[in-house]
Amino acid sequence: MTRPVIGIIGNSALLNDSYPTHAGGTMNSCAVSNVAGCIPLIIPADPDYVTVNELLEVCDGFLLTGGRPNVHPSEYGEEETAAHGDFDRRRDAITLPLVRACVERGQPVLGICRGFQEVNVAMGGTLYPEIRDLPGRTNHRMPPDGSLEEKFALRHVVTLKEGGVFHQLFGTTQVMTNTLHGQGIKDAGARVVIEGHAPDGTPEAIYIKDAPGFTLSVQWHPEWNAANDPVSRPLFTAFGDAARAWAAGGQSALRVSA
Repeated sequence: MTRPVIGIIGNSALLNDSYPTHAGGTMNSCAVSNVAGCIPLIIPADPDYVTVNELLEVCDGFLLTGGRPNVHPSEYGEEETAAHGDFDRRRDAITLPLVRACVERGQPVLGICRGFQEVNVAMGGTLYPEIRDLPGRTNHRMPPDGSLEEKFALRHVVTLKEGGVFHQLFGTTQVMTNTLHGQGIKDAGARVVIEGHAPDGTPEAIYIKDAPGFTLSVQWHPEWNAANDPVSRPLFTAFGDAARAWAAGGQSALRVSA
């Protein structure tokens, strides 16, 4: 039986500082293949090459990856400032309508880091440009030095809503996660339910209320060590189950409402 296809949103990057590419981290492909049990397919997130409708037909689900460029603030009604960092308007043009289409269709979508933020913006939410500049908040950015193991190490607790979908999935209301992001949710979008927070109050886990399919997103990076991490493994397993249900012609798993 052919495995479901997961479209992994690629990021624009320059190889050797000169050769343009659409790239995806190997750990994303590893998590999708080895834990979710699906075929990883890197998507060039550029409307010059693909359309949302084409992607919806080719893929059974989508992994919205992390990435250095941020969602452009004009997408949530704010002016661009230096604090907003770098942008990828072509990715914005693909992922934001893709999220809305997946929510409407019940097609599985898993958001990670920037992808978490894209889901919120797609649903009408807003973002803070820099979490560490807010009173009472801590620095959630990736450590500038060290090995990959050190950069992706578990750094803080995320507290989950008692009885919520993430509590049911993980079997606990507190999980340890890594943290490698600068921006974060300011105002939740329509139907965006926040079920997890870092100790400083930063939103970390969301889903879309009354969506017919899988819409879980997290602010951390569960693709790191996904096969062995007690939080990452059930998240990617559930995502894979949702994609298999979609590929078989049914609605995806983990339907939630509140």
